[in-house]
Amino acid sequence: MKKLVVLLAFALPLFLTGNVAVAQTTSAKPFVLGLIEEIQSRELSEHRILNIYLPAGYNPADTVTYPVIYLLDGSADEDFIHIVGLVQFYNFEWINQLPKSIVVGIASVDRQRDFTFPTIDPDQKKRFPTSGHSDRFISFIEKELQPFMASKFKTNNDKTLIGQSLGGLFATEVLLKKPTLFNKYIIVSPSLWWDNGSLLQHDADLLKEAFRQPTSIYVGVGKEGLTPTKVPRVMEVDANLLADKLMGAKNKQLKVSFDYLPQENHATILHHAVANAFKVL
Repeated sequence: MKKLVVLLAFALPLFLTGNVAVAQTTSAKPFVLGLIEEIQSRELSEHRILNIYLPAGYNPADTVTYPVIYLLDGSADEDFIHIVGLVQFYNFEWINQLPKSIVVGIASVDRQRDFTFPTIDPDQKKRFPTSGHSDRFISFIEKELQPFMASKFKTNNDKTLIGQSLGGLFATEVLLKKPTLFNKYIIVSPSLWWDNGSLLQHDADLLKEAFRQPTSIYVGVGKEGLTPTKVPRVMEVDANLLADKLMGAKNKQLKVSFDYLPQENHATILHHAVANAFKVL
Protein backbone atom coordinates (compact mmCIF):
# COMPACT_ATOMS: atom_id res chain seq x y z
CA MET A 1 0.00 0.00 0.00
CA LYS A 2 2.89 2.34 0.83
CA LYS A 3 4.49 1.62 -2.56
CA LEU A 4 1.24 2.53 -4.30
CA VAL A 5 1.08 5.83 -2.41
CA VAL A 6 4.68 6.63 -3.35
CA LEU A 7 4.03 5.87 -7.03
CA LEU A 8 0.97 8.09 -7.02
CA ALA A 9 2.96 10.86 -5.35
CA PHE A 10 5.47 10.77 -8.21
CA ALA A 11 2.85 10.29 -10.94
CA LEU A 12 0.56 13.17 -9.92
CA PRO A 13 3.09 15.98 -10.56
CA LEU A 14 3.97 14.37 -13.90
CA PHE A 15 0.27 14.19 -14.79
CA LEU A 16 -0.30 17.81 -13.84
CA THR A 17 2.87 18.92 -15.62
CA GLY A 18 1.70 17.11 -18.71
CA ASN A 19 -1.61 18.97 -18.63
CA VAL A 20 0.16 22.30 -18.25
CA ALA A 21 2.43 21.49 -21.18
CA VAL A 22 -0.57 20.68 -23.37
CA ALA A 23 -2.30 23.91 -22.32
CA GLN A 24 0.80 25.94 -23.13
CA THR A 25 1.00 24.55 -26.64
CA THR A 26 -2.65 25.33 -27.41
CA SER A 27 -2.96 28.57 -29.38
CA ALA A 28 -5.00 31.21 -27.54
CA LYS A 29 -7.61 33.37 -29.23
CA PRO A 30 -9.11 36.63 -28.00
CA PHE A 31 -12.60 36.47 -26.47
CA VAL A 32 -14.59 39.13 -28.32
CA LEU A 33 -17.67 40.55 -26.63
CA GLY A 34 -18.47 43.32 -29.06
CA LEU A 35 -17.18 46.24 -31.09
CA ILE A 36 -15.38 49.40 -30.10
CA GLU A 37 -16.34 52.48 -32.09
CA GLU A 38 -14.86 55.95 -31.73
CA ILE A 39 -16.77 58.98 -32.95
CA GLN A 40 -15.86 62.63 -33.05
CA SER A 41 -18.49 64.75 -31.33
CA ARG A 42 -18.96 68.35 -32.38
CA GLU A 43 -21.43 68.87 -29.55
CA LEU A 44 -18.83 67.82 -26.95
CA SER A 45 -15.71 68.86 -28.90
CA GLU A 46 -14.02 65.52 -28.23
CA HIS A 47 -13.76 61.89 -29.29
CA ARG A 48 -16.12 59.48 -27.55
CA ILE A 49 -15.66 55.74 -27.17
CA LEU A 50 -18.64 53.44 -27.71
CA ASN A 51 -18.71 49.77 -26.73
CA ILE A 52 -21.29 47.95 -28.82
CA TYR A 53 -22.80 44.50 -28.33
CA LEU A 54 -24.64 42.88 -31.22
CA PRO A 55 -27.07 40.06 -30.42
CA ALA A 56 -26.61 36.47 -31.56
CA GLY A 57 -27.64 36.05 -35.16
CA TYR A 58 -27.15 39.72 -36.04
CA ASN A 59 -26.59 40.05 -39.78
CA PRO A 60 -26.33 43.45 -41.46
CA ALA A 61 -27.67 41.91 -44.67
CA ASP A 62 -30.95 40.85 -42.99
CA THR A 63 -34.09 42.94 -42.86
CA VAL A 64 -34.44 42.26 -39.12
CA THR A 65 -34.07 45.36 -36.93
CA TYR A 66 -33.29 45.52 -33.22
CA PRO A 67 -34.05 47.66 -30.17
CA VAL A 68 -31.11 49.64 -28.83
CA ILE A 69 -30.20 49.88 -25.15
CA TYR A 70 -28.12 52.99 -24.41
CA LEU A 71 -25.99 52.51 -21.29
CA LEU A 72 -24.43 55.42 -19.45
CA ASP A 73 -21.13 54.62 -17.69
CA GLY A 74 -20.66 52.09 -20.46
CA SER A 75 -16.92 51.45 -20.63
CA ALA A 76 -15.45 47.98 -20.13
CA ASP A 77 -14.33 48.81 -16.58
CA GLU A 78 -17.70 50.38 -15.72
CA ASP A 79 -21.03 48.67 -16.42
CA PHE A 80 -20.87 47.44 -20.02
CA ILE A 81 -19.81 43.83 -19.45
CA HIS A 82 -22.30 42.87 -16.76
CA ILE A 83 -25.25 44.64 -18.40
CA VAL A 84 -24.48 42.88 -21.69
CA GLY A 85 -24.39 39.63 -19.71
CA LEU A 86 -27.92 40.29 -18.47
CA VAL A 87 -29.11 41.11 -22.00
CA GLN A 88 -27.61 37.90 -23.36
CA PHE A 89 -29.06 35.87 -20.47
CA TYR A 90 -32.60 37.17 -20.98
CA ASN A 91 -32.23 36.58 -24.72
CA PHE A 92 -31.69 32.84 -24.33
CA GLU A 93 -34.50 30.95 -26.08
CA TRP A 94 -35.39 29.03 -22.92
CA ILE A 95 -35.77 32.31 -21.01
CA ASN A 96 -36.92 34.77 -23.68
CA GLN A 97 -37.79 37.68 -21.38
CA LEU A 98 -36.14 40.38 -23.47
CA PRO A 99 -36.10 40.95 -27.23
CA LYS A 100 -32.72 40.53 -28.87
CA SER A 101 -31.17 43.97 -28.55
CA ILE A 102 -28.13 46.01 -29.44
CA VAL A 103 -26.34 47.52 -26.44
CA VAL A 104 -24.27 50.67 -26.81
CA GLY A 105 -22.15 51.56 -23.80
CA ILE A 106 -21.09 55.20 -23.71
CA ALA A 107 -17.71 55.27 -22.01
CA SER A 108 -17.46 58.03 -19.40
CA VAL A 109 -15.11 60.98 -19.75
CA ASP A 110 -16.34 63.44 -17.12
CA ARG A 111 -19.50 62.27 -15.37
CA GLN A 112 -19.96 65.47 -13.35
CA ARG A 113 -19.77 67.54 -16.52
CA ASP A 114 -21.97 65.35 -18.72
CA PHE A 115 -24.64 64.18 -16.27
CA THR A 116 -25.50 67.38 -14.38
CA PHE A 117 -27.36 70.57 -15.24
CA PRO A 118 -26.31 73.93 -13.73
CA THR A 119 -26.82 74.24 -9.99
CA ILE A 120 -27.40 77.32 -7.86
CA ASP A 121 -25.85 75.59 -4.85
CA PRO A 122 -22.43 77.28 -4.22
CA ASP A 123 -21.10 74.23 -2.38
CA GLN A 124 -21.87 71.97 -5.35
CA LYS A 125 -20.29 74.44 -7.76
CA LYS A 126 -17.12 74.38 -5.68
CA ARG A 127 -17.01 70.60 -5.24
CA PHE A 128 -17.82 69.88 -8.89
CA PRO A 129 -16.16 72.66 -10.91
CA THR A 130 -16.73 71.02 -14.32
CA SER A 131 -20.44 70.36 -13.68
CA GLY A 132 -23.49 71.75 -15.41
CA HIS A 133 -23.26 70.72 -19.08
CA SER A 134 -25.81 67.96 -19.45
CA ASP A 135 -27.48 69.99 -22.20
CA ARG A 136 -24.49 69.33 -24.44
CA PHE A 137 -24.54 65.63 -23.63
CA ILE A 138 -28.25 65.48 -24.46
CA SER A 139 -27.48 67.16 -27.79
CA PHE A 140 -24.71 64.63 -28.39
CA ILE A 141 -27.16 61.75 -27.90
CA GLU A 142 -29.92 63.34 -29.97
CA LYS A 143 -27.94 64.81 -32.87
CA GLU A 144 -24.94 62.49 -33.12
CA LEU A 145 -25.16 59.20 -31.23
CA GLN A 146 -28.66 58.08 -32.16
CA PRO A 147 -28.22 59.02 -35.85
CA PHE A 148 -24.84 57.22 -35.86
CA MET A 149 -26.42 54.04 -34.48
CA ALA A 150 -29.31 54.24 -36.96
CA SER A 151 -26.98 54.71 -39.92
CA LYS A 152 -24.50 51.95 -39.05
CA PHE A 153 -26.62 49.24 -37.41
CA LYS A 154 -29.98 47.54 -37.93
CA THR A 155 -31.95 49.51 -35.35
CA ASN A 156 -35.63 50.23 -34.81
CA ASN A 157 -37.50 52.85 -32.79
CA ASP A 158 -37.40 50.93 -29.50
CA LYS A 159 -34.80 52.80 -27.43
CA THR A 160 -33.93 52.31 -23.76
CA LEU A 161 -31.75 54.52 -21.56
CA ILE A 162 -30.04 53.10 -18.45
CA GLY A 163 -28.44 55.33 -15.83
CA GLN A 164 -27.43 55.03 -12.18
CA SER A 165 -26.48 57.66 -9.58
CA LEU A 166 -25.48 60.80 -11.53
CA GLY A 167 -26.39 58.75 -14.59
CA GLY A 168 -29.82 58.26 -13.00
CA LEU A 169 -30.08 62.02 -12.54
CA PHE A 170 -29.25 62.48 -16.22
CA ALA A 171 -31.77 59.83 -17.30
CA THR A 172 -34.42 61.59 -15.21
CA GLU A 173 -33.56 64.92 -16.80
CA VAL A 174 -33.91 63.43 -20.29
CA LEU A 175 -37.22 61.85 -19.27
CA LEU A 176 -38.63 65.13 -18.01
CA LYS A 177 -37.11 67.50 -20.59
CA LYS A 178 -36.63 65.41 -23.77
CA PRO A 179 -38.89 62.40 -23.22
CA THR A 180 -39.21 61.39 -26.89
CA LEU A 181 -35.50 60.55 -27.17
CA PHE A 182 -36.29 57.18 -25.58
CA ASN A 183 -39.42 55.15 -24.98
CA LYS A 184 -38.00 53.13 -22.06
CA TYR A 185 -36.09 54.47 -19.07
CA ILE A 186 -34.26 52.47 -16.41
CA ILE A 187 -33.42 54.90 -13.60
CA VAL A 188 -31.45 53.47 -10.69
CA SER A 189 -30.54 55.33 -7.48
CA PRO A 190 -30.86 58.73 -9.15
CA SER A 191 -28.88 61.59 -7.58
CA LEU A 192 -31.94 63.82 -7.34
CA TRP A 193 -30.26 65.76 -4.53
CA TRP A 194 -28.46 67.75 -7.22
CA ASP A 195 -29.39 71.46 -7.17
CA ASN A 196 -31.43 70.91 -4.00
CA GLY A 197 -33.81 68.50 -5.72
CA SER A 198 -34.97 71.06 -8.28
CA LEU A 199 -35.59 68.42 -10.95
CA LEU A 200 -38.42 66.99 -8.85
CA GLN A 201 -40.24 70.30 -9.30
CA HIS A 202 -39.88 70.40 -13.08
CA ASP A 203 -43.16 70.91 -14.93
CA ALA A 204 -42.71 68.32 -17.68
CA ASP A 205 -44.79 67.90 -20.84
CA LEU A 206 -44.47 64.17 -20.27
CA LEU A 207 -46.85 64.47 -17.31
CA LYS A 208 -49.59 66.20 -19.28
CA GLU A 209 -52.55 64.57 -20.92
CA ALA A 210 -51.52 65.76 -24.39
CA PHE A 211 -48.29 63.72 -24.39
CA ARG A 212 -48.99 60.68 -26.56
CA GLN A 213 -45.84 58.58 -26.75
CA PRO A 214 -46.16 55.29 -24.85
CA THR A 215 -43.30 55.37 -22.34
CA SER A 216 -42.18 52.75 -19.82
CA ILE A 217 -40.20 53.80 -16.76
CA TYR A 218 -38.50 51.76 -14.07
CA VAL A 219 -37.24 53.51 -10.92
CA GLY A 220 -35.15 51.40 -8.56
CA VAL A 221 -33.43 52.34 -5.29
CA GLY A 222 -31.72 50.45 -2.49
CA LYS A 223 -31.21 51.18 1.19
CA GLU A 224 -28.93 54.13 0.56
CA GLY A 225 -29.55 56.74 3.23
CA LEU A 226 -28.48 60.37 3.36
CA THR A 227 -27.27 62.27 0.33
CA PRO A 228 -23.90 64.14 0.15
CA THR A 229 -25.51 67.54 0.69
CA LYS A 230 -25.40 70.19 3.42
CA VAL A 231 -29.17 70.04 3.72
CA PRO A 232 -29.93 66.37 4.42
CA ARG A 233 -31.98 64.43 1.89
CA VAL A 234 -32.65 60.70 1.70
CA MET A 235 -32.02 58.81 -1.55
CA GLU A 236 -34.95 56.46 -1.03
CA VAL A 237 -37.33 59.33 -0.35
CA ASP A 238 -36.26 61.24 -3.46
CA ALA A 239 -36.66 58.15 -5.64
CA ASN A 240 -40.10 57.63 -4.13
CA LEU A 241 -41.04 61.24 -4.85
CA LEU A 242 -40.01 60.79 -8.47
CA ALA A 243 -42.08 57.63 -8.83
CA ASP A 244 -45.08 59.30 -7.19
CA LYS A 245 -44.74 62.29 -9.53
CA LEU A 246 -44.73 60.01 -12.56
CA MET A 247 -47.54 57.79 -11.31
CA GLY A 248 -49.68 60.85 -10.59
CA ALA A 249 -49.39 62.15 -14.16
CA LYS A 250 -52.48 62.87 -16.23
CA ASN A 251 -50.74 61.16 -19.14
CA LYS A 252 -52.15 57.64 -19.42
CA GLN A 253 -49.38 56.55 -21.81
CA LEU A 254 -46.92 56.16 -18.94
CA LYS A 255 -46.17 52.78 -17.43
CA VAL A 256 -44.25 53.30 -14.19
CA SER A 257 -42.66 50.67 -11.96
CA PHE A 258 -41.09 51.51 -8.60
CA ASP A 259 -38.76 48.97 -7.03
CA TYR A 260 -37.32 49.21 -3.51
CA LEU A 261 -34.44 46.80 -2.91
CA PRO A 262 -33.57 47.03 0.82
CA GLN A 263 -30.86 44.37 0.56
CA GLU A 264 -28.85 46.51 -1.88
CA ASN A 265 -26.89 49.72 -1.41
CA HIS A 266 -25.62 52.41 -3.77
CA ALA A 267 -22.65 50.27 -4.79
CA THR A 268 -24.44 46.95 -5.31
CA ILE A 269 -27.85 47.83 -6.68
CA LEU A 270 -27.35 48.27 -10.42
CA HIS A 271 -27.08 44.65 -11.56
CA HIS A 272 -30.07 43.49 -9.53
CA ALA A 273 -32.18 46.52 -10.46
CA VAL A 274 -31.52 46.22 -14.20
CA ALA A 275 -32.38 42.52 -14.06
CA ASN A 276 -35.71 43.43 -12.44
CA ALA A 277 -36.26 46.24 -14.96
CA PHE A 278 -35.81 43.87 -17.89
CA LYS A 279 -38.53 41.66 -16.44
CA VAL A 280 -41.09 44.43 -15.98
CA LEU A 281 -40.35 46.55 -19.05
